[in-house]
Amino acid sequence: MPYAMAMAGKGGTGKTTVAGFLIKYLVQNGKAPVLAVDADSNTNLNEVLGVPLKATLGTAREEMKKGVVQKGMTKQIFMEMRLAEAIVEGQGFDLIAMGRPEGPGCYCAANSLLSMYLEKLIANYPYMVMDNEAGMEHISRLTTNNVDVLLVVSDPSIRGIEAAGRITNLVDELNVNVVRRFLIINQVRDGLPDSLQEAIVKHGLNLAGIIPTDDVLYDFDMNGDPTAHLPDDNPAVCAAFDIFDRIIGVNTPT
Repeated sequence: MPYAMAMAGKGGTGKTTVAGFLIKYLVQNGKAPVLAVDADSNTNLNEVLGVPLKATLGTAREEMKKGVVQKGMTKQIFMEMRLAEAIVEGQGFDLIAMGRPEGPGCYCAANSLLSMYLEKLIANYPYMVMDNEAGMEHISRLTTNNVDVLLVVSDPSIRGIEAAGRITNLVDELNVNVVRRFLIINQVRDGLPDSLQEAIVKHGLNLAGIIPTDDVLYDFDMNGDPTAHLPDDNPAVCAAFDIFDRIIGVNTPT
């Protein structure tokens, strides 16, 4: 099984951007190949990484629901074929996205498909980075629900820290096996005020570090450019890499 790292955080904290930085870090430090899993129904990790998204498992779920299976082909063969088509190859990483159903209804079926076929896929990768929605239900439904490192990303606000605390509590409630968990505070302007530091202590969160706001990163976002392509000397990238060095670099397999 790969060394599994999962991202979590409420919307707007930049967790997908941080996930892109993490994949960039692993690839540049000789940790390839990395399997990037976009388990957020609002799929956009591919945009951060700068690769096209051809298909998702949610699309495959809809096709199977509508009976779009060739005559004489089993559902298992059909899904394995669609899984292969959904894998996007990048430089040092492969990406697969859960996606979402096209019509009304929950995402449980798409999650189940991801769970079923992800286990076969991940055996080929030493490292996996999973981007998630604010909740942890996606991980809890996976057969690969052993997470080596959980990175909860917050913005520099009391509400953000409260949300981070709820997410870490949810991990325990869902019995997700997380070896280590850390808090990263993103989009920081002038350090952390005492009120935020007190909130972090109150919720028992393990602060790994902060990532500053950056005008170039903002411009990349506004222009739709892949933020994983930011230069290595970018302040936000440097701060993220320093965090990864401390909590991941010496603890991953070679």
